[in-house]
Amino acid sequence: MTRRLLPAAVLVAAASLTLAGCAGTSSPAASGTDDGTLSVVASTNVYGSLAAEVGGDAVEVTSIITSLAQDPHSYEASARDQLTVSQADLVIENGGGYDSFLDGLIEASGSEAPVLTAVEFSHDFPGAEGHDHADEDHVEEDHADETPAAESGEAAADDHDHEGHDHIEGFNEHVWYDPHTIAHLVEDIAHELGELDPAQADTFESNAAALIERIDALESSLEAISADHAGQKIFVTEPVPVYLAAAAGLEDATPAAFSEAVEEGQDVPPATLLEAQEILRSGEVRIVIVNAQTGGAETTEITNLADELEIPVLEFSELMPDGVDYVEWMQQNIDEMSGALAG
Repeated sequence: MTRRLLPAAVLVAAASLTLAGCAGTSSPAASGTDDGTLSVVASTNVYGSLAAEVGGDAVEVTSIITSLAQDPHSYEASARDQLTVSQADLVIENGGGYDSFLDGLIEASGSEAPVLTAVEFSHDFPGAEGHDHADEDHVEEDHADETPAAESGEAAADDHDHEGHDHIEGFNEHVWYDPHTIAHLVEDIAHELGELDPAQADTFESNAAALIERIDALESSLEAISADHAGQKIFVTEPVPVYLAAAAGLEDATPAAFSEAVEEGQDVPPATLLEAQEILRSGEVRIVIVNAQTGGAETTEITNLADELEIPVLEFSELMPDGVDYVEWMQQNIDEMSGALAG
């Protein structure tokens, strides 16, 4: 993406972080394996949370981006980030152009750690073989025939420049809002950690199974929404929550040109803005969802109109807020959607 429009308060916060030093937005650097733990580096706290839950005390996790004031699309990595990646035993990224800074760090550091790329587990990812975790035994399956994200060791290290690291036109890279995709990523986190530390493999698999059970509960909550509200329309200013809404059976009524322009930090064409306003005025839209971390004139116009029409406006963030883990965060988002639809 080219640029993002941030609220003034967020810009001030980001500037403060910059003045504090180029490494000020990163968690403390991983310690490597000096104390016997595995070092896992994740692009954002979303993936760091998953790794920490699977790895437990056997891993030390560093999430490079943890602040809601930071945009992974435009993040400028520091020398400290490069050192952190150079010490990693496992790297987890989103891919799809979302966190491409991490690919640069991998190349610059010479890291040979296996890399797990979340977008490759999405059904929508070009070339994906497709998973159906509802019909699988998550933690007992054979990973040998899975997507390239399941590769480990030198095979993964040699795959740093694969297609998943570039922005793909028409592909929604916000796959962490798809619990189904995340369940498969969790499987492979456990698999890769087990390859790196075979003595702890059973623990990793057990932790992953427990986490996947919690993720499955998210899917049950989404199915409950679908049972009552399937086909009802929502409007999203950016495609961040689209996977979650689709899993709830909801229909995205947003003109593609609108959400694409906002996501790219571009002006929404006047005809598209008019179309969006007419969609809201139609009375068919039940919820408007905006990105809590970004904004702009057109987003403000949509939220003001939604308020005028008494359409609930929800704010979903790209990064995980403090004080919750991944499942708790997604459940909060699901509960907000459910409550707004029921109201």
